[in-house]
Amino acid sequence: MPELPEVEVVRRGLERWVSGRVVADAEVLHPRAVRRHIAGGDDFGARLKGHRIGLAQRRGKYLWLPLADSESAVLAHLGMSGQLLVQPEGAPDEKHLRIRVRFADALNTELRFVDQRTFGGLSLHATTADGLPDVIAHIARDPLDPLFDDAAFHEALRRRRTTIKRALLDQSLISGVGNIYADEALWRARLHFERPTTGFTRPRTAELLGHIRDVMDDALTAGGTSFDSLYVNVNGESGYFDRSLDAYGREGEPCRRCGTLIRRRPWMNRSSYFCPRCQRPARLSPPSSAERSARPT
Repeated sequence: MPELPEVEVVRRGLERWVSGRVVADAEVLHPRAVRRHIAGGDDFGARLKGHRIGLAQRRGKYLWLPLADSESAVLAHLGMSGQLLVQPEGAPDEKHLRIRVRFADALNTELRFVDQRTFGGLSLHATTADGLPDVIAHIARDPLDPLFDDAAFHEALRRRRTTIKRALLDQSLISGVGNIYADEALWRARLHFERPTTGFTRPRTAELLGHIRDVMDDALTAGGTSFDSLYVNVNGESGYFDRSLDAYGREGEPCRRCGTLIRRRPWMNRSSYFCPRCQRPARLSPPSSAERSARPT
């Protein structure tokens, strides 16, 4: 599933090619593509017609297009294979084209939502006072957001009493970090994915946030991570950050830092990739005197 860098690449493309344009009509070609819009495809198209698209927005892995003259927005769920493509009018339809949006101007391009696996979709939602679609109002700010509060994140991390990778994937705590970039940032920080969050100091949290930001900035520069043709930008181009990954997907390959072979472990229906030498598990603290005295004899 696309993470923050991939979604930001798409957002930038939409800002350039779609924001500011007026919708002439929206055609829904597959009902699953608007299943989160409860009123259905005809209503979705009718409610978009005639509205001007505002500046494309993103929070974490969530992307939306505000309707500039209303208090609503089109929320895009890319899912596992969703693509938002800007194509010339009259270009051959993609095999898995689900939604087509035409515009009332002379640019001769249209917006297409293509989704092979139909896990994604578009839906229309009311927006909050902060401009977020109401269904994602609970999502935390992401580490590239200028208003992200590092100190508040540290305190929340300590209170969460979990392990660090679980915390990084908790979108109510920090958004935009998924499995790939969690593994990459933890490798850079030399942290094991099961390190307890209660032991994090402020300097350790600050260091980790720095690595998260660095790896996301590097991925943005490379256009995101593409392991196959399903992730592309609005022009259909793939990102190439996968060539620079240090941990994720490199099982059995030497660690770029120490040469030890990268390992993979099943983790929460996913996989975690790590260096067993650079990222050692945290040592268990010895029991306190009170805990020792409470043990049965």
